Amino acid sequence: MDISNFKDKVAVITGGSGILCSEMALHLAKLGCKVAVIGRSMDQLEKISHQIHSNGGTSVAIVADVLKKEDLIKAHQIVNKKLGSCDILINGAGGNHPDATTSTSKFDFSLNDGRGFFDLDDTAVGNVLHLNFMGSFIPLQIFGKDMLDKKGCSIINISSMSAYSPMTKVFAYSAAKAGISNFTQWMAVHFAETGIRVNAIAPGFFLTTQNKTLLTNPDGSLTERGNTILSQTPMKRFGKPEDLLSTVEWLCSEQSSFVTGVVIPVDGGFNAFSGV
Repeated sequence: MDISNFKDKVAVITGGSGILCSEMALHLAKLGCKVAVIGRSMDQLEKISHQIHSNGGTSVAIVADVLKKEDLIKAHQIVNKKLGSCDILINGAGGNHPDATTSTSKFDFSLNDGRGFFDLDDTAVGNVLHLNFMGSFIPLQIFGKDMLDKKGCSIINISSMSAYSPMTKVFAYSAAKAGISNFTQWMAVHFAETGIRVNAIAPGFFLTTQNKTLLTNPDGSLTERGNTILSQTPMKRFGKPEDLLSTVEWLCSEQSSFVTGVVIPVDGGFNAFSGV
C-alpha cells in the first residue's frame, strides 16, 4: 500500500489508551499520520504519544470525556492548533459495566445474588448505552465538520460480534453495539456526497484489560466463557491487536474509496460459524 496516502493526515482516536486503539494509533503514525490520542488517563496517553515521538512521528495526548461535549470542543481546538483539521476519526471509546451485566445466561428463579435481570441497575444500563452510542455520536459531531468536502476522509466506528447476535449476560452492551452498526450505515448514506466515508470494524474476541478476567483465570487457563468462545471460533484463538491493523489501514486509505456503510468482522471466523 502506498503510505504517501497517509502522510500528514490528521487521525483522531478516542479510547486511544486502550490495548486495541493504542496499536491503531501507533500504526497510523508509522504510516505518516499525525495522531491525536484521546482518553481519560493522561499517563497512558502520554506513553502512547511518547512512543510515537520516539519513532519519529507526531502526536498529541488529550484527556477528554467522550460524553462531555465541552471536553471534545476543547480537544478539537487543541487538535486543530497543534496538528491541523481531522481527516480520520476512529471512535474507539466504549465498554461494559458489571452492574449492567446479569450473572447467568438464562433466567434463574433461584438466583438471589442481586445480578438477575430484574435486579440490574437502570443507571448502569443507561451508562453503558450512553458510553457506547453517544460516545461515538458526540465525537463524530465535533470532528466530522473538519471532513466536509475534503478528500480521503474516513470515520471508523467500533462495533462488536454482539451486534450481530447478542451475547448472553451483556444485553446493554449488545444493544449499544447493534446501534453502532445501524448508525454507521445511516451516517454513510447521510454523508455519502460530502466525501466522508463511514465504516465500522466488528472485532471478534481479543484479550483486553476489560475482558481478560472474564475469559481467563489467574493461572492463564480459560474460563468457561473463554472456552465457549474459542469452541465457536474456527481459528481457535483470540485475536491479537495487530490483527486489526490491516483492516484499519485499508478503510482509511484510498484503496477503499468506494467502500462506505459496511461493518467488517475481524473475528477468526466466529460470525461465519453456525455452531454445527
